[in-house]
Amino acid sequence: MPILNRLEEARALDGVSDKLQSVVTAAVRPQRLRDVLHGTWLGHPLHPVLVQLPIGAFLSTAILDLLPGGRKAATTLVTAGVAAAVPAIAAGWLDWSQLTRDRRRVGLVHAGANAIAVGLYASSLVARLRGKTSTGKALGFAGLTVAGAGAYLGGHLSFAQGAATNHAAPDLDRLPEEWTEVCSLASVPERRTVVRLVGDVPVLLYRIGDRVSALVERCGHETGPLGEGEVTGEGWNACVVCPWHGSTFRLSDGAVMHGPAANNQPLIPVRVDRGRIEIRQP
Repeated sequence: MPILNRLEEARALDGVSDKLQSVVTAAVRPQRLRDVLHGTWLGHPLHPVLVQLPIGAFLSTAILDLLPGGRKAATTLVTAGVAAAVPAIAAGWLDWSQLTRDRRRVGLVHAGANAIAVGLYASSLVARLRGKTSTGKALGFAGLTVAGAGAYLGGHLSFAQGAATNHAAPDLDRLPEEWTEVCSLASVPERRTVVRLVGDVPVLLYRIGDRVSALVERCGHETGPLGEGEVTGEGWNACVVCPWHGSTFRLSDGAVMHGPAANNQPLIPVRVDRGRIEIRQP
């Protein structure tokens, strides 16, 4: 839609966006907490999981508000929805802080819409607790409308702009289906990463002795160059750290150790045949 294209290009938002990014980054310092909120332990972003709780509560509230006799249950659901929004907001802001500027512009409006929606539901809860049921219902329906607009922007972020998706996964489909020679085993230094092109796909190789692992070289978070990243740890527990945002992946199997990436880095099947390294699609 043209309006969303203009929003992606709205550089006027960058001043606020950059300041908020600094605030969020400074507010969430412990790496363990960052990994929890990013969903590193889950295998995909945590934010989309958490938003199901307030959305489900608010939608259920709207249904009960249209039926007789559901006043008490609706009030309970609004309470649960407002409370559940807190961790969802925290995870969302942290994910947002690691996006590119065009995505952050859309994300800023997405977050603003959701903040208004939660504020309307909080006001609805106050009205309901004071016995002003009609006002509470009206505020609830207004909140659901604004939340729907926020959800639409969230969908645009995910499906049109590719936020929080694994950007490295498509590279697997561009690798040859049959075993294809990459280079000689001797040309790959031990315990260091090297990058080799297979067609137009950069592949990250790591070798210890005659054993080799291969990962898609573009970081799944925002396509950062893992080949330029620092190698930490020893042996097959060694990891590579993305130089752009710090996502950390184990070289032996691509497992994500630290976010902001929430997905494993795609692992490429590899074998050594007569001193030559070969790879293919999984």
